[in-house]
Amino acid sequence: MKFVLSLLLALCAASSEAAITVVDDSGKQVVLARPAQRVISMAPHVTELLFAAGGGARIVGAMNYSDYPLEARKIPLIGSNSQIDLERVIAMKPDLLVVWQSGNTARQIGQLQSLGIPVFHSEPRNLETVATSLERFGRLLGTDQAAIEAAARFRARVQNLRARYAARPPVAVFYQVWDNPIYTLNGDQIASDAIRLCGGKNIFGELKTVAPQVSIEAVLQRDPEAIFGGKRYTPQDRGLTIWEPYRGMTAMRRKNLFELDGESLTRPGPRVVEGAALMCARLEEARARR
Repeated sequence: MKFVLSLLLALCAASSEAAITVVDDSGKQVVLARPAQRVISMAPHVTELLFAAGGGARIVGAMNYSDYPLEARKIPLIGSNSQIDLERVIAMKPDLLVVWQSGNTARQIGQLQSLGIPVFHSEPRNLETVATSLERFGRLLGTDQAAIEAAARFRARVQNLRARYAARPPVAVFYQVWDNPIYTLNGDQIASDAIRLCGGKNIFGELKTVAPQVSIEAVLQRDPEAIFGGKRYTPQDRGLTIWEPYRGMTAMRRKNLFELDGESLTRPGPRVVEGAALMCARLEEARARR
């Protein structure tokens, strides 16, 4: 009996010391000898995911605009999407770097990889990848239980929205990221997955660029039934008011111009399901105005 107990304890110890291997969003394997204790987050959405996965206390440095949850604002900053303080990164002695391909330049990522520190590429393009990101971060940080529970809650909320709205009559949607010049999102960005979840169709979903610039004429030609845009934070932001002169457009005629918190839909973290729920409700309003 003592021999069996000793064997079990030895196996448990060996398992706890086994290397941790996960596949990141670039398809590369990330291998850690042990759960990460000192993590640097190179994007706001990564910070949110790490906190939701139970690893907030492990974040020793973060990129600017890492402002959610509130505890994230206390994390020392290591730079911006235009400039990283490499000396500061090295001084923090991280054992895991989580980068964002779309937000960090190739030069920055190359510099970080040259440091010899494990790098995880985070690029959630759809709602399911948010859930798997939580699970993978939980694995990397040794916070599996919290991460699995968070992923399950997220998936349940997404499924509830899908069951309620995905089969509703489709609504042609234009998603406005910026007004001068006009930028939108193609079908590969997570906001488009939220549009599909709500029974909508992104009118520029087929474009190749993730965040393409489009003209007023192009939007008018496609005549969206609903337009979404971010909130206006300064008097200089024209936001959705740029469409007021075009009263013949379906979205204007039916008063289907909706302001939403852009971060809750375009930042690919756990809060995206909250933004999706608001979008679904607004599309129901658009359907009711037919």
